[in-house]
Order: sequence, then C-alpha cells, then structure tokens
Amino acid sequence: MGAATRPKRRSREKSGGLPPYNVVLLDDDDHSYEYVIFMLRKLFGYPVRKGYELAREVDTTGRAVVATTHLEEAELKRDQIQSFGPDPLIPRCKGSMRAVVEPAPG
Repeated sequence: MGAATRPKRRSREKSGGLPPYNVVLLDDDDHSYEYVIFMLRKLFGYPVRKGYELAREVDTTGRAVVATTHLEEAELKRDQIQSFGPDPLIPRCKGSMRAVVEPAPG
C-alpha cells in the first residue's frame, strides 16, 4: 500500500499541492546526446549520469519525462527547453528541441 501511494505524494510535493504536470522532451535527429545532457544539466541541475539516462530514453522511446511540477513551472521549463538553441555539434541543427506539457497521472 505505501509503495503505491509514494509516487503520488512525491508529485504533489513537487507541485506544491497543485495538480502535477509532466514536462516531456520529444526526440528528433538534430540533437546529440551531449547537447541533451548539457541542456538538462543547465535547466534542471541533473548530473551527467541522469542526463545520459534521459537522453537515451528520449532517443529509444521518442520521449522522456524530464520534470513533474505544477503547471506554471512546467510551462516555464518547456519554454526554456524550446529556447535553448541549436546543437553546435550538428551542423544541420537549426533550433532547440521540442517539449510538451501533459497532466501527470494520478
């Protein structure tokens, strides 16, 4: 019973008691793992290992939840991802990655 309710509590704590929303990073072929790791470190404070895990997830599944928080913060983080700029390691890259905000389950 306790294990089933913990994720819900954590989401509520991160969202300050407001309904939780996920920030979902979407995959594309114009950004390197290095870019994703660097961006997640700068915007979310994730260590390199966590950034790599999320980069791998978005690459293999097409999407990865990078944060769960209240709507206003989720929209801010989505906007920061979408304005982070192009990947300097990939010449054809013309812009930032895409992200969406979705209601979190629970």
